[in-house]
Amino acid sequence: QVQLVESGGGLVQPGDSLRLSCAASGRTFSGYAMGWYRQAPGKERELVAAIISGGTTNYADSVKGRFTISQDNAKNTMYLQMNSLKPEDTAVYYCAAARSRFGILGGRADYWGQGTQVTVSS
Repeated sequence: QVQLVESGGGLVQPGDSLRLSCAASGRTFSGYAMGWYRQAPGKERELVAAIISGGTTNYADSVKGRFTISQDNAKNTMYLQMNSLKPEDTAVYYCAAARSRFGILGGRADYWGQGTQVTVSS
């Protein structure tokens, strides 16, 4: 059974940092396009960051310069380092995996995690 399990969310203050992890099991995701999405209450799910086979990365404009996506294929784990967090970053964050870049960039991933809550508040 293929699973993506996120961890690392929590309640932090503006300006703080968090690192989210996405551990994959059931298969290797080497060669897959991977990404992080988020969904805030009352808003549509949006792509935050993606990493495509070959190491190419994409970021939403709202997180460029603050968030960094990375992956460790040996551990079958993907990360999202989030710095200088803002209240508007508050959302449930989901990791996703797709067989193609179009799937990840278009929100049509083949696998999704269950989500982890990130709350940024003073």
